[in-house]
Amino acid sequence: MENEDQVEVSFSKKWRPSMDKFTVPLNIDKRYIVRRGSSGLYLYTILERLEGWPDVDMDQIRVVFKLQNAKFHFMAVSDDRQRIMPMPLDRITGQPLAYPEAVLLTNPINPKLRGEVDDKYQYSCEDKDNKVHGWISNDPPVGFWMITPSNEFRAGGPIKQDLTSHVGPVVLNMFTSTHYAGKDLNTKYRNGEPWKKVLGPAYVYLNSISPSEDPQALWQDAKEQMSIEVKRWPYNFPQSEDFPSSDQRGSVLGELRVRDRYISERLIYASYAYVGLAAPGDVGSWQMEAKGYQFWTQANKKGIFSIENVRAGKYSLYAWVPGIIGDYKYSVDIIIQPGSKIELGVLVYDPPRNGPTLWEIGIPDRTATEFYVPEAYPTLMNKLYTDLPTDKFRQYGLWEKYADLYPKNDVIYNVGVSNYNQDWFFAHVTREIGNRTYEATTWQIIFELDNVNPIGDYTLQVALASATHSELQVRVNAHRRLFTTGLIGKDNAIARHGIHGLYWLFSIQIPYFQLLEGNNTIYLTQKRSESPFQGIMYDYIRLEVPAET
Repeated sequence: MENEDQVEVSFSKKWRPSMDKFTVPLNIDKRYIVRRGSSGLYLYTILERLEGWPDVDMDQIRVVFKLQNAKFHFMAVSDDRQRIMPMPLDRITGQPLAYPEAVLLTNPINPKLRGEVDDKYQYSCEDKDNKVHGWISNDPPVGFWMITPSNEFRAGGPIKQDLTSHVGPVVLNMFTSTHYAGKDLNTKYRNGEPWKKVLGPAYVYLNSISPSEDPQALWQDAKEQMSIEVKRWPYNFPQSEDFPSSDQRGSVLGELRVRDRYISERLIYASYAYVGLAAPGDVGSWQMEAKGYQFWTQANKKGIFSIENVRAGKYSLYAWVPGIIGDYKYSVDIIIQPGSKIELGVLVYDPPRNGPTLWEIGIPDRTATEFYVPEAYPTLMNKLYTDLPTDKFRQYGLWEKYADLYPKNDVIYNVGVSNYNQDWFFAHVTREIGNRTYEATTWQIIFELDNVNPIGDYTLQVALASATHSELQVRVNAHRRLFTTGLIGKDNAIARHGIHGLYWLFSIQIPYFQLLEGNNTIYLTQKRSESPFQGIMYDYIRLEVPAET
């Protein structure tokens, strides 16, 4: 379409069986919109597979912009994650590290960057926080920003992590990727499965200032523009009939509470719970879902939530609550129709629980943030994170610090004496023993029991924040192996500077006769040891005693 106020252009490509095998079996319609008074470009795409088309994996769907490296040197991802970046040539002349994305800058064009590590994964971001990022040029003083007003078309839910910007200078909008999830994220299209999805619109925003102004004004303006775009969502100007306007969508309202009688006799508010609609599936399946749309919100302090502007369709309602283990799923699928407003009333989540808490380690927040993250190696650091204690985990090579701290023995945690902020390493990794060979490591939790209750099993709740080609085995005292996860996880969060990947929860029954009056030891072994990046991150561990009848 074209008029005095707007132009929308469509570039389309149709797939045919006669095309070569390297052409993705996909109909592609790429759209670009320019609007009067808008300092930028809106872009979106409609991707479609028809029934019966060949199998394909679409592990990565993204928008990429490569900017002029002679102009754009300053990158901004958030208020506190901003810096002058290396040049592409610096990576070529630098020293490759443990994997291709990580390079030690040995002779950078900007000498102030010498001795730093550059790795694009150090600038990853959770999707819920990834609404604006980009680059600044000082000559002329202009900004180039990627604004994403909604995550409804992204994969894996609100805490899925992904790339933002990196050396190039490159600006990304990641719609689908297996980063921080691996192939557990469902990107496989099989048996002639039909599929259609609108990705976007996103907004490429350009701004400028006079040479006398502070370049930070460009970042502040980009944030203000992002807020404007979020309020405008869903846009009413895209021409594709596959992008529904606000009046063609629906909403879901409700209140979530938690029932855990070992915390309170009454229902407690699901304070600040994340509540979302995603494709129908099992409990927690939303974090492995890439094909449909997802709509998430965060409840208020009393657990009241409102999910707005939901596309028509069939969904399951999912949730999780900070401070509470496990995942919630509403028992009935929800059908959204244009203009519908569904009020669910009070919903009750019964989290996994078999008895009172004897002891616990960590905070159930789906990350390993609260555990001990060591200081970076002075010769392998990104100076951006030296003054950001909450982002220490983004430094390169921290997995190698484990062998420095525990050269022969492993973590021993004494309940009631040890402190998980200091005595629980953030990642349960392998130990190098020379010649690039590695050994499995076994951590111990030592605790006392005044008496053993024989009325039933004890329960060990183990929540993992990440797993990469790992196998967690659990043993109690001198007994044989009690439990194993088997081989799990492909999220690679340890190597990619993430403090979490996919969430796993295991409820492990411990027969009372395996426990002793006095000292007891739980042994946690990460069995797989072919590489330095195999390992798990714990979210939270709790031992429950048998419930009294």
